[in-house]
Amino acid sequence: MKLVIIESPFKREALKKYLGSGYEVFATKGHIRDLPQKAFGIDLKNNFEPKYEIVPEKKQMIEDLRKKAQQADEVLIATDPDREGEAISWHVANILGFKSDKNCRIEFNEISKKAVTKALENPRKIDLKLVNAQQARRVLDRLVGYKLSPILCKKIAPKLSAGRVQSVALKLVVDREREIEAFVPEEYWTVQAFLKKGENIVKANLVSFNKKKFVPKNKEEVDTLLSAVQGKKFTITEIKKSKTKSHAPAPFTTSTMQQDALNKLGMSLARTTSSAQQLYEGVDVEGEGKIALITYIRTDSVRVSTDAQNACREFIKEKYGSEYLPEKPNIYHTKESAQDAHEAIRPITMDITPEMTQKTLSNDNYRLYKLIYERFLASQMSEAEYASVSVNFDCENYGFKVSGRTMEFAGYTKVYKEFVEKEGEEGLAGKLPKMEEGESLDCDKLATEQKFTKPPARYTEASLVKAMEEKGIGRPATYASTITVLTSRHYTEKEGKYLHPTELGRKVTTYLEKFFSSVINVKFTAHMEQRLDDIANKDEDWHNVVSNFWQGFEGLLGKADASSLSMKEPPKETDITCEKCGGKMVIRDGRYGKFLACSNFPKCKNTRPIEAEVKKVGICPECGSAMVERKSKKGKIFYSCERYPDCKFMSWDVTTGKKCPKCSSPLIVKGKKIKCSSASCDYVEEPST
Repeated sequence: MKLVIIESPFKREALKKYLGSGYEVFATKGHIRDLPQKAFGIDLKNNFEPKYEIVPEKKQMIEDLRKKAQQADEVLIATDPDREGEAISWHVANILGFKSDKNCRIEFNEISKKAVTKALENPRKIDLKLVNAQQARRVLDRLVGYKLSPILCKKIAPKLSAGRVQSVALKLVVDREREIEAFVPEEYWTVQAFLKKGENIVKANLVSFNKKKFVPKNKEEVDTLLSAVQGKKFTITEIKKSKTKSHAPAPFTTSTMQQDALNKLGMSLARTTSSAQQLYEGVDVEGEGKIALITYIRTDSVRVSTDAQNACREFIKEKYGSEYLPEKPNIYHTKESAQDAHEAIRPITMDITPEMTQKTLSNDNYRLYKLIYERFLASQMSEAEYASVSVNFDCENYGFKVSGRTMEFAGYTKVYKEFVEKEGEEGLAGKLPKMEEGESLDCDKLATEQKFTKPPARYTEASLVKAMEEKGIGRPATYASTITVLTSRHYTEKEGKYLHPTELGRKVTTYLEKFFSSVINVKFTAHMEQRLDDIANKDEDWHNVVSNFWQGFEGLLGKADASSLSMKEPPKETDITCEKCGGKMVIRDGRYGKFLACSNFPKCKNTRPIEAEVKKVGICPECGSAMVERKSKKGKIFYSCERYPDCKFMSWDVTTGKKCPKCSSPLIVKGKKIKCSSASCDYVEEPST
């Protein structure tokens, strides 16, 4: 028996389809060894060596893994095909006592028969360059998180955190908000002429005056124009006809998938990431069982395999016809800063169409698979072709223009249309009536509208991902988690689909700009990403990369800590009297949240918790007292008697105080009905009308 070790247990079923009976699959459920959860774990005096330890809840799992490995004829480690996956493989190999030259690592970009078979035939050594790049990232992030976060807690408020990438992403959001606040709107006017051409009306927009670009800045300029052109004819000075083409978009990377899923499907980063993970690991498809549908989901590459490309082209030819197939395959070039470790995100096979999956997939999974499938399909299709015409008019030296475009060949748009933020933004008309140069048209009416320039839009999750990618901060595997933590830390909030910084987020950014501007900025963070790439690609010593960072960062920490500057909120006064000295109590922030403290501190050190407002819901069926809404440690709401501990009755549902006439169990409220709390009793009271 051969043992294959993977990360996610959700891959097991799909993977076993292709491994056969001679293999057993063991899932580690992520990391089994890592930096300590509650300690720094980096030896600053010993070249930044990390002090790894067994993840506490994985101890029994490791014992099971060791036993299975000892009994196996061969052990193959098939963790995810990225740097983090390589590091997990390295930890597994170390725990199992494998030598560094052992060919125990296999990887596949997709869970398919061909990919898995090829991986099994080509086991390799663990790539220490990738491992070291991941070690450097973990150490750098631990240095920033563990050394900078306590300073924020000391100088601003308890329970704050900073991150090497997280804090830069926050700065982008804060800087955008500052731009919006500093923006001064400028007045401008649009003028549109409705010109008569037979039974047609041609809407032409003002574009110039005396052959120079012209946009009226005020009503006076508009009135001057109106008085000049009122009742005059508009003469056609130029007609330009052209054929234009639109090339198909590249297949998805992690970033473009996340952007399109939000823009087109309204799926948040968290939902998109969850669905993509399931589609990669395996989902139930009618007639197929549990199978993986897409390739690896963390990638910055637009490259695809020749086999996949050819299969897609064959599908296009059969379903849409040869006119939708370009003469040569469409090739897309990955940007220079990308790791390009994997293919683009694509369906594993064109044979499983989205329609075939709709019955068994969740709504999110189906829609995302359809989006990925159609994007890949479109990427290998012919260009869309348009007939374009633009007509220029002149009236008293004022220039007007109308542009029209009609589709002559749908090409890739037959299956996929790119997202447009605002429909009609290009101002294109449809098909225009036939016109000739030198022809003059009467003006039916002139329409004017006062407008004001708008500030830049706030970031959405999608546009923030795009900005992070363009600026080179973070990597495909980190975009979603970075943006999610900004919200969970209450540094940003959502208004509709837009992100805006909270006061706390602004305060954190302002403080970091004052003391850490040389490292918490876009340029430096992008540089560090490049240095991590150098470790992975050029085998640079990761200790040197970390050491160079620490030399500068340590000094900044010292200056910030020694500074007297504090951005803490002053204590809030209350009307509550201190029972020990008679002074007024104030609300202070502590490590575990807000609490009441005497204003005469340090002479009086009296403190007490702030009493939360008690929400009484329902009646206790045991003693008739009120029930109180409470939260469990996991955040789940339950109800308990207010007389606890004298009365220990509790319920997960609101109780009426009465008991079931059939079985004497408490009656509970379920929606608009009252029913028995016992699962084995069918007693229900219909609502009174």
